[in-house]
Amino acid sequence: MAFFLRQSSLASHFRSSYQMTLGSMVVPSRAFHVELGDREKALLAEDPSLRRFKSYKKSVWKLKRIGDVLTIVVVAGCCYEIYVKAVLREEVRSKTKAADGNK
Repeated sequence: MAFFLRQSSLASHFRSSYQMTLGSMVVPSRAFHVELGDREKALLAEDPSLRRFKSYKKSVWKLKRIGDVLTIVVVAGCCYEIYVKAVLREEVRSKTKAADGNK
């Protein structure tokens, strides 16, 4: 059996570049499907005692939306504050220039 595995890996190693192109009809090698055992099925089964700790999709979606809205509001507020400070600074500069020009 090991000989066949070794031989198939050697054969795949020495394939020509023509066979490896996208247009070729080479079937990719895949692993065999294996059914889950009893232990794996038991581990994947839903546990009712853990149900209250699960996050549900709608509540998580709402929480994400609230976070997104709050982020936008905070960023908009920061941009507004920067704009107001810049406008006030320009007004002060223009007033001081006008006052200096009147002297």
